[in-house]
Amino acid sequence: MRIYDLIKNQETYHAEMGVTVLEAVRAMVERNIGAVPVVHNGKLVGIFSERDLMKRVVAEGCDPRSTCLAEVMTEDPLTINTNEELENCMILMRRHGFRHLPVCHEGQLVGMVSLRDILLHDLNEKDDEVRMMRAYIHSVPDA
Repeated sequence: MRIYDLIKNQETYHAEMGVTVLEAVRAMVERNIGAVPVVHNGKLVGIFSERDLMKRVVAEGCDPRSTCLAEVMTEDPLTINTNEELENCMILMRRHGFRHLPVCHEGQLVGMVSLRDILLHDLNEKDDEVRMMRAYIHSVPDA
């Protein structure tokens, strides 16, 4: 399966660089997401994650009401192409310790893939396999 198939129906929230940390965090809580792609003039320039919040805002004692994302985001994030296989995405996430990767197509942000998205997809696939195996076992006549 390719990344595109996983995110094709996804609505991706993104934030501008000048948005405050408090605004971004409220949007993250409201949408139950752990990371936000950060854009400037429509171009991906960073990512702001829960890890950035803890490391660069809370631990540093910054005020989330006056600190903007540009000051605390991870700049120039690693991205993945829509045509990549899910397995390659997992390898990248494991290798770099990421739980979220922005998805780009021809340089444009088109979505965000999370480790949770991939794991839920894999779990659903396994459930389908188990159902098919059970149906097969029950349909085979006794020998």
